[in-house]
Amino acid sequence: MLLHLPTSVSEVQQHTAEGALPIGGATLAWATYQRDGFPDHVMSLRNLPEANTLGPEVLGAAVLLARIDDRVPEVLRRAAGSIGTGAVRRAATVGGNIVGSTLRCLLPAALVLNARATVLDSAGVYETDLTELLAKRPVLLSIGWRTPLTSGYFKQEADAGGPPPFVVATAVHAGSDGTRQLRLAVRDGYEFLTASADHDGDVDAVLAAVEATDIGALPLDLRDVVRAQIMEVLNR
Repeated sequence: MLLHLPTSVSEVQQHTAEGALPIGGATLAWATYQRDGFPDHVMSLRNLPEANTLGPEVLGAAVLLARIDDRVPEVLRRAAGSIGTGAVRRAATVGGNIVGSTLRCLLPAALVLNARATVLDSAGVYETDLTELLAKRPVLLSIGWRTPLTSGYFKQEADAGGPPPFVVATAVHAGSDGTRQLRLAVRDGYEFLTASADHDGDVDAVLAAVEATDIGALPLDLRDVVRAQIMEVLNR
């Protein structure tokens, strides 16, 4: 297996055209390769500047989870800090988690931030939404967002090796006209559900709006968790 370490976008394009597979931190890919066989070419973006940015409104795909700090919103920082062990977070990357993992622990946080993805394909670099990113799987370079007013994150405790734990991510955004909007995302097993509601100070109206979405079909105990997280973030 040949590992490519491109240092420019043009090199990434070249290696992708030659069939090299992005591996992120290889924390999950390695076990798959051991089981199914190793590919001829793989590619890590750890030396690509565009994939290593870390700031208030941008996070590169090659950034290690352990590096994510208070430069990013609370929801994203807490999501990263809850993934695996310290050893895993020192090896796993943002791109590997969002694109290469079935768990996608960072995805709820990215969804409530309304994040956009900067990606690369044969035509060049462009920006897209997370839905297209996961459907078409171009090479992820980074994600970006607008800073929310506040945000929150909750992950239920779960046994190692068991089903994915239930996750609730929340964020409150300010509109240009002074309005406020709550964005909510949950992970229930391997399914991701989202909702949004305008917030004018009436918490009950927000709760009712969320209940009217697919989230309202969750079991009662999980809906209680969702309501608690909504009230917590709105009370800030």
